[in-house]
Amino acid sequence: MEFYAEPVENLVAELCRLPGIGPKSASRIAFYLMSVSAEEASALARAIQELKDRVSYCGVCFNVCEGELCRVCADERRDPSVICVVEEPRDLIAIERSARFAGRYHVLGGAISPIDGIGPDELRVRELLGRLEGGTVTEVVVATNPNTEGEATAIYLAQLLKPLGVKVTRIASGLPVGADLEYADEVTLGRAMDGRREL
Repeated sequence: MEFYAEPVENLVAELCRLPGIGPKSASRIAFYLMSVSAEEASALARAIQELKDRVSYCGVCFNVCEGELCRVCADERRDPSVICVVEEPRDLIAIERSARFAGRYHVLGGAISPIDGIGPDELRVRELLGRLEGGTVTEVVVATNPNTEGEATAIYLAQLLKPLGVKVTRIASGLPVGADLEYADEVTLGRAMDGRREL
């Protein structure tokens, strides 16, 4: 039984397809959109359409971009000998915000997850191997998430790339700045201990 007018129901159904949006959130968003002016609603619709029309994936690293190459790949000041492998474009942005990496990137498009039916063939691993063929790349930094899927992906990539003579490194993981030791879990504390460095 439908509770709302059909256009509202249709919008709620479409919003529910977005990640992290359930029926209650979708209803809240739909009613919020009903309360805004026609100009504001049109601006949102235009922004979504513009995203679909103008934004695609970089032909080299698969970051989001407006042209053929993303800003990182087009920047000749970046070090082409080091590639940082991330799961998604948003991970690339997080690393860029740190201002501590000056190399290039490769976006896999996810992580290995047998439960979800995602294996290496569903990721951009072949494309990564293609980028290593020229012999320019000397190091691959694996910056996948520190969860089960990210760790499985990191191990897979290390086993695949090390025989090619490329240095494979993994980003360190440990305690966030400002955290209290007593609240950290054992795995995080263990990684922090393993990744300790001399002061």
